[in-house]
Amino acid sequence: MSRIVLGLATSHSPLLTFGVDTWSERSGDDMKRRLNLSDGRMISYDDLKAERGEPFVTQSSRDHLEAQSDACQQSLDRLADTLEKVSPDLVVVVGDDQAELFSLANMPAISIFYGEKILTHPWGEVDGNMPNWKRKAAVGYGMDRVHHYQGAPEAALSAIKGLIEQGVDIAGASDVTDPHKAGFGHAYGFIAERLFRGKQYPILPVLLNTYFQPNVPTSARCYDIGSKLREVLEATGDLRIAVVASGGLSHFVTDEALDRGVLDAIRAGDADYLRSVPPEALRSGSSEILNWILAAGAAEKLTVDWSNYLPIYRTPAGSGIGLGFMSWQ
Repeated sequence: MSRIVLGLATSHSPLLTFGVDTWSERSGDDMKRRLNLSDGRMISYDDLKAERGEPFVTQSSRDHLEAQSDACQQSLDRLADTLEKVSPDLVVVVGDDQAELFSLANMPAISIFYGEKILTHPWGEVDGNMPNWKRKAAVGYGMDRVHHYQGAPEAALSAIKGLIEQGVDIAGASDVTDPHKAGFGHAYGFIAERLFRGKQYPILPVLLNTYFQPNVPTSARCYDIGSKLREVLEATGDLRIAVVASGGLSHFVTDEALDRGVLDAIRAGDADYLRSVPPEALRSGSSEILNWILAAGAAEKLTVDWSNYLPIYRTPAGSGIGLGFMSWQ
């Protein structure tokens, strides 16, 4: 009988793939984009500044951001240390596909990949006009070229069949036909490149549609699928399994209350709270919190033993991202 022996969760922001000197480029992007608030509104940076002023001048200073950048890398090192120490037989990565493997022509709410080869979509080879920050991020995401990771077809097929029997209508994918056109994205490449330390752990990818309406799963559905995924994984084989959530937390306006509420609920094992996070709080990048909620359902029998949270304010008005890191064993 298999066992889930480790849960990990980490943000995968581009900020985690390059030094603080490049963070300012992302700040400039914040001032140009429409920003999502946790009440569901989308507003401009000027409207955000008019609404709340500029209370984060100190937090958005270079010195403060540099200290936070160092703390983030230390947190990632700790997660990599934990994964290396546990050395699982299988790593289930719960991430969101942002039109990298799938597209609006066919965007499943949730899919499991059961192919032998996981191939990344190479930004660096298909986009000659990438901004500087994205070119650097592509390396950290395993998307500078086609990267190959080991799949886990037997375990993935068992998971698909078991979830169908449990009443979860789940999609399946088995092949990356041409990674230059469509392949695995940053949610998966970041975990392999940053946490695996060159080791080829077999990966079972769970791909959530968190970004694209109208078929984004609710928080309740994600938690319940996570619980059922644990049951079906543990019912077959004899594997020691790690479950890793990739993405989040709140962005592109940092919402400490939302982030801390989710993290506190995971630590407390408060399934009711996690199942009730409202959809309007899970728009744009903040939707990646759903990856954490599904992983929390899968790891519900384990106990959180460490976490770290850094609210990043890239601009004085408070745009940015909440960066979170967690392990439970």
